[in-house]
Amino acid sequence: MNREETMPLLDDQPPADTSYSLRQFLIFLIPSLLGVLLFLTPIVYEEKVTIGLGVMADALKAAVSDQLPAIATALLLVSAALGLLGSLLKPKWLTERRALNDLFVLHPLWLGLRVLGALFAAMTFWQFGPEWIWNANTGGVVLKDLAPVLITFFLVAGLILPLLTDYGLMEFIGTIVRNVFRKVFGLPGRSAIDAIASWLGSGTVGVLITAQQYQKGFYSARETAVIATNFSIASIAFSLLITSFMKLDHLFVPFYLTVVVAGLAAAIITPRIPPLSWKKDDYVAGVGKQIKEDVPAGTSLLRWGVLQAVRRANANPSPAQMVKIGVHNVVDIWLGLLPLVMAIGTVSLAIAEFTPIFNWLSYPFVPLLEALQLPEAAKAAPAMLVGFADMFLPAVLGKGIESELTRFVVACVSLTQLIYMSEVGVLIIKAKLPLNLLELFAIFIIRTLITLPIIALMAHWIVG
Repeated sequence: MNREETMPLLDDQPPADTSYSLRQFLIFLIPSLLGVLLFLTPIVYEEKVTIGLGVMADALKAAVSDQLPAIATALLLVSAALGLLGSLLKPKWLTERRALNDLFVLHPLWLGLRVLGALFAAMTFWQFGPEWIWNANTGGVVLKDLAPVLITFFLVAGLILPLLTDYGLMEFIGTIVRNVFRKVFGLPGRSAIDAIASWLGSGTVGVLITAQQYQKGFYSARETAVIATNFSIASIAFSLLITSFMKLDHLFVPFYLTVVVAGLAAAIITPRIPPLSWKKDDYVAGVGKQIKEDVPAGTSLLRWGVLQAVRRANANPSPAQMVKIGVHNVVDIWLGLLPLVMAIGTVSLAIAEFTPIFNWLSYPFVPLLEALQLPEAAKAAPAMLVGFADMFLPAVLGKGIESELTRFVVACVSLTQLIYMSEVGVLIIKAKLPLNLLELFAIFIIRTLITLPIIALMAHWIVG
């Protein structure tokens, strides 16, 4: 390799004639290594398994924890006020700036949800209005538990996510594992990064990565829908929390092994049946297909992967521009996503807490659970569905089940369902991914029906 030559950044250049300088290689290597260290390297911190991103977000959260509910309320009120101003009055200073126009000139549905989210936040913070809104188990959960995590996690993640996605790491990994992911999951190899980031960090980070890759033309509509609903897996840290809460700590290793096996089975089967199998391999209009993981004849996987990675890294905007993009992403999440989480999350939790709807819907699961020889089937059945509202709710309902076998199954199923409207589901809809609410619920049910028998079988073998 001639290190004095500059590598052309065009995909039609034959690989045999392509070279790059040491400087260009380091532009790929250094940011990508930082991304791996912060997003993909598990560390033990304060006796829990986490990642560098998690440590940074937790430190920020601890520093301002008392103020975060007030900060969240203020952000939601500002979001609603500017949304009303931009959507109803449309002042030129706002509509003529694309970033502001995208944030505050809204469809009536999104405007209504944004105003509702702000109203719910204010009612919860100052505790006025109907109690079902500001109750500790409804609006209180969203404003005091979910919102602080989202504010701090996405502040850090939004600013440093380009290290993982925009400096060639996804091109490199995608090329190396392309054949496996294509054959097993029907997906590009770069989706492995989504899965690893979710596994070690947070499912919301996985969805955020997926959304960005879709908008940039690296995933088709079908691939985006599959990845967002099958690879944004629950993190190890959250899994540890669930096992501790449900008194299954002593079974964590076989517990997580069960989650992995059932999750892989669902990731293989779910994309091959409707509604995911109906999705088309269309790319975002005006962007088109940007991904190239095919390896030219006579070129090794490793060499081609490095070439693609270096090209990608050196075609990026300047660091200052990347920071500007990161700040915009953070503001978009704070002012665009938080209100939806507050509105939809509060309503979902209220339905689960104060109505028998999930109990009614779960009746068909009772004979299924009995057929799987699980004790206390009637108590466990609602936990099979309530996870659609929030991933933690099955654990809340299942904690009182006496049978360790059934608690084991409830906990595992809750982690393999993946789609919950209080956070991930809202993010999927807000990011304009090619999925609607009905499809999300259908996929949630399909994943439940696929993973439940596998988990029950393994639970009988593990727990007895």
